[in-house]
Amino acid sequence: MASRDLIEKKAEEIVRPIVESNGFELWDVEYVKEGSEKYLRAYIDKEGGITINDCELVSRAFSEKLDEDDFIKEAYILEVSSPGLTRPLKKDKDFDRSIGKLVEAGTFAKIDKRKEFLGRLVAFDDSTVTLDEEGTEIVLPRKQLSYIRLAFEF
Repeated sequence: MASRDLIEKKAEEIVRPIVESNGFELWDVEYVKEGSEKYLRAYIDKEGGITINDCELVSRAFSEKLDEDDFIKEAYILEVSSPGLTRPLKKDKDFDRSIGKLVEAGTFAKIDKRKEFLGRLVAFDDSTVTLDEEGTEIVLPRKQLSYIRLAFEF
């Protein structure tokens, strides 16, 4: 496992109990480099949406635990936020809780002469994602997805 994966896994183990003890859901943890900065991000959610105060509560407790453990040796910026309305689907649990919801997906290569898709998520497995585009089922290989996220419905 790469260093990034290990950091994300360890950070998730630290933040999950904090998030759950406050009645929130942990959506994702990521450790990324953007420009010259490294970011450790935790995305949290709850029914009705997350507030800035919720993020602050988790951020303070998470920061304390990270300081105690001190397993990330390089400088980084900690962020705790909502995954947003158009949240990305990364893990099986994200796909599972999004069945029946409108999603937009993009592919690296054209499938049926296009690279962008919009439809209801009807199924997924280890290798494919199935969307219903107004009555037509589209099966997309997961390894070909450049992105898949919830779509904003008006």
